[in-house]
Amino acid sequence: MRNYIVGILALLFIFGSLTAVFAHPGDNGKHKGQHKKFKLGVEVLLKDKMDLLEGKRVGLITNPTGVDKELNSVVDVLYNHPDVNLTTLYGPEHGVRGSAQAGEYVEYYIDEHTGLPVYSLYGETRKPTPEMLENVDVLLFDIQDVGTRFYTYIYTMALAMEAAEENDIQFIVLDRPNPLSGTKVQGPVLDPDYSSFVGKYPIPLRHGMTVGELAKLFNNEYGIGADLTVVEMQGWKRNMYYDETPLEFVMPSPNMPTTDTAMVYPGAALIEGTNVSEGRGTTRPFELIGAPFIDSTELASTLNDLNLPGVRFRAASFTPQFSKHSGTLSHGIQIHVTHKPSFNPVTTGLHIVKTIHDLYPEDFEFRAENSQGISFFDYLVGNGWIREAIEEGKSVEYMKNRWQDELNEFSNIREGYLLY
Repeated sequence: MRNYIVGILALLFIFGSLTAVFAHPGDNGKHKGQHKKFKLGVEVLLKDKMDLLEGKRVGLITNPTGVDKELNSVVDVLYNHPDVNLTTLYGPEHGVRGSAQAGEYVEYYIDEHTGLPVYSLYGETRKPTPEMLENVDVLLFDIQDVGTRFYTYIYTMALAMEAAEENDIQFIVLDRPNPLSGTKVQGPVLDPDYSSFVGKYPIPLRHGMTVGELAKLFNNEYGIGADLTVVEMQGWKRNMYYDETPLEFVMPSPNMPTTDTAMVYPGAALIEGTNVSEGRGTTRPFELIGAPFIDSTELASTLNDLNLPGVRFRAASFTPQFSKHSGTLSHGIQIHVTHKPSFNPVTTGLHIVKTIHDLYPEDFEFRAENSQGISFFDYLVGNGWIREAIEEGKSVEYMKNRWQDELNEFSNIREGYLLY
């Protein structure tokens, strides 16, 4: 009898193991049934909302992230669709096909795959001119955002919305997930006196919204007034991080290679406003932070002693191949996020900046002020007082308390624009 029971248990174990292996290989814990229901804005458009494009000349603002779930480019999908008259393409920073580095100007050209004209919306012309829109009745926007205020694509969208309103053109946003999930709202709200292309409107560093939700917010709260339609996703939940969707991650820009990069970006990118490398020129931008004058072990130990939630710091050395400290061995840290729900990228980034400032006061520098007395760090963080607070030795907790009232006010406004 005992052998019989052991045999039955063994068979059950083998059956269960085979089921786990073959039922959904490579799923990594994702829910297959739920993902069958998941649709991006562009997929909803093509399946259920084609009336929005009927009889219209279509312009498309996109980049390499504009793909469907099968990784087909929306440029090619729309161009080859028998019921879509795609006439013009527009590329943000880094271009439609993603071939330009940060800050590099992409001129007008002809797309070699479709023969369509491509206009740059970065550099000299960030807002479409009437001439660029001559052959367009409706503008589509389909670009993956990364959930951070100073990522410039959302302002490309806003400026294009302004141009659409001025030229009586309908504007459609094809919505995509916020890779940082859509539940957390963190960091200081932008002071309008520090408005720039890395922060145009008074929103916090981590806004917790999709591009479609931001479009509605920008349109109504900041006076754009465009004829706006947002084609919503299906199956996305606010608490989903990107790796909990069925989507493959396509680099939104050359220095945003992974979802790990996006996770640390709202705070780690503040390093761009200093003389410390933010890891550009390495395979781990924004996760690697360092400079020749830093002691890696000292910095990692000091930061780990803070016991910040959801993150650990590893002593690391690296040699950037371009950008700051190019070709020079630099020492610092790699940021390892151990628990995304409790990790606060904004306060973590400020702790990193403050700690390097305090440990190496003779070597650390904020980037130089312009003629208005504003440093690039100020534009990134969205105000002038945080830099002063760091220089005066104030705590990150002090900073967090100081910005909380404005963050609460934004959170209340934001609630009216959430779609999911």
